[in-house]
Formats: sequence, structure tokens, C-alpha cells
Amino acid sequence: MRSFDFAPLHRATIGFDQIADMMDRVLTSDMAQPSYPPYNIEKTAADAYRISVAVAGFAEEDLTVELKENSLVVAGKKAAEDKERTYLHRGIATRAFERRFTLADHVRVTGASHENGMLHIDLQREVPEALKPRRIEITSAKAIEKNVVDAKAVN
Repeated sequence: MRSFDFAPLHRATIGFDQIADMMDRVLTSDMAQPSYPPYNIEKTAADAYRISVAVAGFAEEDLTVELKENSLVVAGKKAAEDKERTYLHRGIATRAFERRFTLADHVRVTGASHENGMLHIDLQREVPEALKPRRIEITSAKAIEKNVVDAKAVN
């Protein structure tokens, strides 16, 4: 396994600590990522996304969607099994699961829906006005001097 040194990144950037920490966490992860349940992430508009999770066999009351800090946690736990059924082949997995998605800053969950065995979670990125690009007017030095008030010595 490779090891990456992020020290140059810390020296050359300001305010990107979270990205370096996240990359370090992903690259040093020893446990394999779970593949159940399968999911899709799609971009539905310029600042809108949708996560679709295949949850065949789960009812709405068996599923939970929670937002904890910048993590979206999707979990499913099937209610008690029906002991009277005898399966000859069981190919539909209904085991408990927990899937985590790390959300970027200013991404909020706008809704979730469950239809046809799919759980759809809609996300919207909303950049605050303070973070949007803005044009700074350039003035001459003479204009700045004109606005400065002359201070007089007291005493």
C-alpha cells in the first residue's frame, strides 16, 4: 500500500485542512468498503444532486435517513423475520445496513422518497452570498486621500 505525504499541501494552502484530512482518511482506510446496498449518485442540475439507493425488500418504516454534521447516514433494518416462511432460494438480501456519504459544505438535503424499491435522496448546494465571487472596485490613491479626515492635535 502506498503512503502519501500531505505536508507540502499543508505548507502551500490555507484553509484546506478538511480536504487533506479526508484524503488521508480515505487512503489509510484498511477496511474494505461495503458494496451493499448498491447506489447511484447523479447530478440533476447545476447545483442539485440525487443519491439513489437500491433497497428492495425494505419498507419505509425500515429505513432511516439522518444528517450528522457533514455526513449523510442511510440505514436499513428489517423488522422481525417471519418464521413461518421456508425459502428454497433467498436471493433478495434484506440484511441490516448503514451507508455513509460525506457532504461538502453548504450541501443540504431537500427531501427523500421511497418508490419501486429505490430510496431517492435529493441534495441541493446553496452557496451563501458571502462566499459568491464579487467584484472589488479599484480606486486611485488620490480618491483615498480625499476621504481621509485631517486629525488635529488636542492640547
